[in-house]
Amino acid sequence: MLDEGSASAIGSEQTRILYDDGRLTWTVTEAAKLLGISSTSAYEAARRGELPVRVIGRRMLVPRAALLRLLDERS
Repeated sequence: MLDEGSASAIGSEQTRILYDDGRLTWTVTEAAKLLGISSTSAYEAARRGELPVRVIGRRMLVPRAALLRLLDERS
């Protein structure tokens, strides 16, 4: 779980989305917006293995649980 410092860095609206939207995955673009980085940076991070993604068909999806774990590890 995110600590208060991490949550405030992300912003209240993004924090609400992280915990309340009920979705299991986000697109890379949605995850980038939540993280406050560009889509290009997010896709590059996904290709380097720094952003957890699952490829389903032609789509790259970011699992919610994996992103939350990643953010918790980095705090």
